[in-house]
Amino acid sequence: MGIDEVTWTAVAAVLTALGALWTVHAFRKRGVASGLNGLGLTLLPPALWATGTLPMLTEVGDSVARWAAGLVFSPLTWAGIVLAGLSVLLFGTSRALTSRGVGARPSRPATESAPPRGEVSGGQPAADPIDGLDDIEAILKRHGIQ
Repeated sequence: MGIDEVTWTAVAAVLTALGALWTVHAFRKRGVASGLNGLGLTLLPPALWATGTLPMLTEVGDSVARWAAGLVFSPLTWAGIVLAGLSVLLFGTSRALTSRGVGARPSRPATESAPPRGEVSGGQPAADPIDGLDDIEAILKRHGIQ
C-alpha cells in the first residue's frame, strides 16, 4: 500500500465512523426513515474508497475551487462573462424585435414566386386579370362614378 492509499483508506474510515455515529443518533431520535437515510450516507465513503473514486472526487473539488478563485480574481474572466452576457442580451433583443416585425427585411411578396404574368404553370397562356377591369370601368362610367 502506497502513502496515498493509506491516506484515502484513513479518510474513508473516519467518514464512515462519523456517519455511523450519526446513523445511530438518527435511528434513536428521528426514527427509522431518518436512520435509513443516515445509513445510506454512511455507506458512501467506503463505496467511493472501494471503487477508487474518492481521490477523483477531491481532484474535481480542487479543480472547481481553482476555477472559482480564478473567476473571482481574474479581470480577463470577468471580461468574458460580460461579453457572454452582452451576447445573450443582443440575441434576446433581436428575437424580440423580429417577433414584433421591427427592423426585419420585408419578406418577398408571393407574386414573385408565382409564374410570369400571362402564363399558367402548365405553360399555357392565361387571361390577364387586369383585362376584366375594363368591364368594371365601363359600368362605373355609365353611372357617372368615374
